Amino acid sequence: MKYEFFMALRYLRARKSHKFISLISIISTGGVAVGVMALIVVIAVMAGFENHLRTKILGVNAHILVRSYEGAFDHVPRLEKLILETSAEPKSGFLSLIDRLHGGAGRPAITAVTPIVYIQALLSSGRAVSGVAIRGVDPSTVGEVITFGKIIDGVGIKAFAKWDGKGPPPILIGKELAQTLGVHAGDFIKIVLPSGTITPVGMMPKIRTVKVIGVQTLGMYEYDMSLAFMPIQAAQKLLGLGSRIHGFEIRVSDIYAADILSMALQQRLGFPFWVMDWQQMSRNLFSALKLEKFAMFVVLTLIVLVAAFNIISTLTMMVMEKKSDIAILKAIGATDGQILRIFMLNGLMIGLIGTFLGVCGGLGLCWLLKHYKFIKIPKEVYYTDSIPILLYSSDVVLITVSAILICFLATIYPARQASGINPSEVLRNA
Repeated sequence: MKYEFFMALRYLRARKSHKFISLISIISTGGVAVGVMALIVVIAVMAGFENHLRTKILGVNAHILVRSYEGAFDHVPRLEKLILETSAEPKSGFLSLIDRLHGGAGRPAITAVTPIVYIQALLSSGRAVSGVAIRGVDPSTVGEVITFGKIIDGVGIKAFAKWDGKGPPPILIGKELAQTLGVHAGDFIKIVLPSGTITPVGMMPKIRTVKVIGVQTLGMYEYDMSLAFMPIQAAQKLLGLGSRIHGFEIRVSDIYAADILSMALQQRLGFPFWVMDWQQMSRNLFSALKLEKFAMFVVLTLIVLVAAFNIISTLTMMVMEKKSDIAILKAIGATDGQILRIFMLNGLMIGLIGTFLGVCGGLGLCWLLKHYKFIKIPKEVYYTDSIPILLYSSDVVLITVSAILICFLATIYPARQASGINPSEVLRNA
């Protein structure tokens, strides 16, 4: 064992006469441990909420959306084939590493495409009226792009394939919307479109009857209240589009590569089409979550900084107490560099022990929260009844390295003070 390490370990275990220094060392270690543990748990909770919301949003929304500046356009198989054949090179360097750590892997590619028709309308049941966004979907391909919710009444999206164009079109609505309208599976409701025919008394809205075939829950109040689905043929007929559609919804193999795939798709399709990925569609929400996560990291890092100041004070007092020892060590041949390393190792040991305890405590608490879910939260507010936990290895590494670096920087000043002691003056005044 090198004597620098031996002396640092010896000074770390203070004797009875130096119990106060030992107590401050324990407090410093505990401060680092608490700071690191708090950082890991909070960052894991923030990442869990972000992932939970992203899963909910991407469950019912596509990864990439293709629309046209000219409005509705012809649904031609050649265009759909062109979209499916589009791919892009994966990100390189540091961005590629970050994407892999966060779930992305391999060459990004488009995996599924489905045509879509959008309708903004009112639904009326005779008891209540509610505004709704209706999506006309192709039942044969839409399930490959988006995920439908749990059916709590009636049947699901597969029943759209049985509609032959005769009779009232089927519609699938959300649970909250069904409660607002007071309807159940099998009931008939009216669709009221603001665009209709012009008469001598003014614009008359277009009204059509549809049949509620099912009620589903998507797990988010906004979607359950304002979103409905119907067959794409019925939506085209309702709007008088013929065979035209409003756009394509696309699913990709790697959601973190949706941005580069959307750019590649934009270059390939050109004008008049415009392409938007899920990060652009929900930019404000996810930007706010990232900013909040960064702010929490900065705020909680202050706990580690407080512990670092404790390390500085501990080492400074230790240098004052050990002046005689330092003078003797220098008198028998110890260099300034060796004295510097002794006290830097001493402070670094405090940081390493505290960081290790904090990482173990943080990982253990995250495991308990994830598996036992003993902290309950309002489902109506957060879309989940327990705290979601998602811990990335990159976050743990970043927190660990940051804590050790802060503790290391805290050792520099007192260690330099120790190395600058003049042994002749100390021994003469002893």
